[in-house]
Amino acid sequence: MTDRISRGRFVAAGTAALASIAVIDAPARAAQWTYKYASNVSLDHPLNVRMRECWTAVTKETGGRLEVQIFPNNQLGGDTQALQQLRSGALQFFTLDGGILQSVVPLAAIQGVGFAFKDSQEAFRAMDGALGDEVRTAIRGANLYVHPKMWENGMRQITSSNKPIRSAADLAGFKIRTPPGELWVDLFKSLGAAPAPLNFSEVYTALQTRVFDGQENPYAIIDVARLYEVQKYLSVTNHMWSAFHFLGNQDAWNALPHDVQAVVERNLAKYALLQRRDTQLRNDSLSEKLARRGLTINKADTSGFRAKLTSAGFYTKWRDKFGAPAWALLEKTSGKLA
Repeated sequence: MTDRISRGRFVAAGTAALASIAVIDAPARAAQWTYKYASNVSLDHPLNVRMRECWTAVTKETGGRLEVQIFPNNQLGGDTQALQQLRSGALQFFTLDGGILQSVVPLAAIQGVGFAFKDSQEAFRAMDGALGDEVRTAIRGANLYVHPKMWENGMRQITSSNKPIRSAADLAGFKIRTPPGELWVDLFKSLGAAPAPLNFSEVYTALQTRVFDGQENPYAIIDVARLYEVQKYLSVTNHMWSAFHFLGNQDAWNALPHDVQAVVERNLAKYALLQRRDTQLRNDSLSEKLARRGLTINKADTSGFRAKLTSAGFYTKWRDKFGAPAWALLEKTSGKLA
């Protein structure tokens, strides 16, 4: 009980500290535009570390005309709630994984096709290129602003409270939490697991109370969310890649003059690349740290995973959903999937 209260106080204290820093950094005169940016990760995740630097630079370079307040760690609600706020205009900026954005832009989930990318470098080559352009066109078609540079989350791994995942057979009946995206749920159903979607803001408690056997996320998320406190095993599966689109409410974006937009876009591009490097380095270094914190780590034999997805019709189904043109762009990087 004490640990949970301390954890909550830590998050609240960190949020208050960030708010006070933002006030100190802000120029003396009132901003012409005061916008809100939300994320689902904690203050110390590289996403928010670099976002704070980005918005500090934007405020300075616009002469204080644009000030962006940061709301981390699901402070404004879980991913689905924040997406609703973004679309309504109550929230101006948001970073979101394409798999969750799928509820509004179906094609956005293509970044998370199971075992399509061997690592983040390969995925970014696709998403910084023609495949990403196709996805961003679809996002703009949903009346959302999207920046061309995605922000890193990383290759996803499976954690568990009751057993290591050594092969696809270990997923049979495994109760796993997934983000609220259709592709995630279908991926794990096709692998024989028992998935259910849940916003990340509720994951710690759901794992603590054993509603789920496990969950899946990149190393950095497992670390900053302290999931090692409520899980025993981490199985390295690299089953899918995830990264965040930087999204904006289109009306709020259009309200900014072109010179301010240019400052925002230039800084987003700069700090997205820095954040990618930071997150990759953090993910690469976390295995030993998480082991010291009590997680038993194993490298899963994933040789049968892709075959199981193929036999379950997973790739054929999603090729038809995403459409032949986008799927062909995916397979230029992934190789033949379906």
